[in-house]
Amino acid sequence: MKKIILSAFMLIGLTFATQAQDISKNALGLRLGDNDGFGGEISYQRGLGSNNRLELDLGWRNSRDVDAFKLVGLYQWVWNIDKGFNWYAGVGAGVGSWSYDKNGFSDSGTFILAAGDLGIEYNFDVPIQLSLDFRPELYLNNNGDNKFREDSFGPDIALGIRYRW
Repeated sequence: MKKIILSAFMLIGLTFATQAQDISKNALGLRLGDNDGFGGEISYQRGLGSNNRLELDLGWRNSRDVDAFKLVGLYQWVWNIDKGFNWYAGVGAGVGSWSYDKNGFSDSGTFILAAGDLGIEYNFDVPIQLSLDFRPELYLNNNGDNKFREDSFGPDIALGIRYRW
């Protein structure tokens, strides 16, 4: 029974590994989403192999009351669906800083985060890529208590557009 289960897993893995991939060596663009209004990100992808890549995103928020930035790095696995359509999943981490100033009350701090990533993308015949992904993020702040609170989770959903080369 163990040999049958092991053989089935190996066959599934071989099937995923042999599918044709359309991963660019480089892609640069914007990732526009909303994590409690966090804003946009400059996004860079670097192909590492036939079915994996590294994504780096620098995000910022600049509003009347809150200024913030974050840098997130993700390792992603990519699987082909059909002719230019791919789906991907990944894990990563990041770091950031924020400051708040409203009605005479001000505060600031730094944070680290852990992130997952799940999305779908389409690579056009021209060197453009569109993507839609969901990135849940868990934050740890530097306020000393390191307890997860209601603001420790950010469900980041974003639309990306990148130039591939």
